[in-house]
Amino acid sequence: MTQTLFSQLPQPLAYAETLLGWISRLGLEHDATRLPNLCVAAAAQLSECELSQLYWRDATSGRLVLIAQHSHEAQPLGERDFQHEQLLQCVVSQRITLCLDDVHGSVYDSAFLPTAAAPWRALASVPLLNARQAIIGVLLCASQHVVALQGYTASLAQLGSFALNQRAMLRRMQPVQAGVLPEVNAPPISTYGLIGNSAAMEDTCRLIGKVLHAPYTVLLRGETGTGKEVVARAIHASGPRRAQAFVVQNCAACPEGLLESELFGYRKGAFTGADRNHAGLFDAAHGGTLLLDEIGDMPLALQAKLLRVLQEGEVRPLGASSAHKVDVRIIAATHRDLAAMVAVGSFREDLYYRLAQFPIELPALRTRDGDVLLLARHFADNACSMLGKAPVAWSGAAVDQLSSHRFPGNVRELKCLVERAVLLSDDGVILPTHLSLAPDSPVAVVDATLRQRLERVERVVLIDCLHKNRGNRTRTARELGVARRTLLYRLARLNIPLGDAQAEC
Repeated sequence: MTQTLFSQLPQPLAYAETLLGWISRLGLEHDATRLPNLCVAAAAQLSECELSQLYWRDATSGRLVLIAQHSHEAQPLGERDFQHEQLLQCVVSQRITLCLDDVHGSVYDSAFLPTAAAPWRALASVPLLNARQAIIGVLLCASQHVVALQGYTASLAQLGSFALNQRAMLRRMQPVQAGVLPEVNAPPISTYGLIGNSAAMEDTCRLIGKVLHAPYTVLLRGETGTGKEVVARAIHASGPRRAQAFVVQNCAACPEGLLESELFGYRKGAFTGADRNHAGLFDAAHGGTLLLDEIGDMPLALQAKLLRVLQEGEVRPLGASSAHKVDVRIIAATHRDLAAMVAVGSFREDLYYRLAQFPIELPALRTRDGDVLLLARHFADNACSMLGKAPVAWSGAAVDQLSSHRFPGNVRELKCLVERAVLLSDDGVILPTHLSLAPDSPVAVVDATLRQRLERVERVVLIDCLHKNRGNRTRTARELGVARRTLLYRLARLNIPLGDAQAEC
């Protein structure tokens, strides 16, 4: 062990003894909330660095969250998403340890590090893994001195991985309180950052997997708030263009003249006020992905120019005498019925068939049986983290309201609803009054019977328990206090695939 982990360190035996002491302390800790702070304190002492940070990676969204920081003088960072920070993204996406002997002379942007009296000179960042070798976090150490940190990385990776896995185990062992929405720590059905266990979401993820590495143009269709931009980002982030730019343009947000110059760019003197050359969004997205949101609102004249880009792979800026090639993957999104628009002449037929090369219909939230509670837990946890509040519990009446509401605004409506409820919940319990949902219409009451609402809650509880027991039905039945054959019957009755439950654990 000393030869492999500590051979590059000046006092390997003393270092190993200190590391063992910290791991023993982490293993004996029973409070999951204390583990991150213990981990960064250990990393700072072991590496002799002035700064150590522990990031947790949300398996469902890929979001990196700073959960602990150890520093004597650096200012603490506010709540933010570190998923797209270049240095951290390199560690996660390429699964590599990154050591910088000269932080300011490197190609990596380190501006996300906290400001200190002296500049950061050396840095080491290691990926943290779980038992399935999936990345669950990042441990970072930075020094204000020119030091070699490479020799510490192997042991720091083991220390951080142990801390995060221990934290996850303690959180899973916490008893489920009455009225608390179950927490699912593993990705429910996919690795695309999409949350849900419903059959509708399984179909969506299957289609995403088919088109990831294909050069096809994707048309995302669905009601407002169904997550079309989230799916577009997932396609980009999981595909071969993920290292390049992802650019978004809402076609309904700009008048025709401005939209054309934004997309295609212009040359100096093309129109009054054009005092310089301006590169359009197609050029900005070269090598990457361009999402054209609300494509149904694009004017007919621009539709013809877009068709040429799709067919020829070239753009011609306003005022330019010639076109130039661009390499851009186009994803279009709309809540409109483009086929009906083609029929009345408000959308070009040739463009429609070119865009609809690979259509994906995103399901409305009301058709995603059981996903409402999973999403509500996810949004509530994020809101609590952002506000610095302890995790909230849910009253049974609030859970029932969520399960029966039809959510015409889909996931966007649910997110806003939960974030508001978390802010209003002074006692740490979300009540129906915090949700402020209008009484269901008679039609909604018929569509969501008491049995259906109970089955939605039961489905989430069963899936969560299967995850905790790694798909073992015998242990799951014992924990739930039912016979094994009863559990198998309920799994079949609620259409919960056993193979998927095992694979997700």
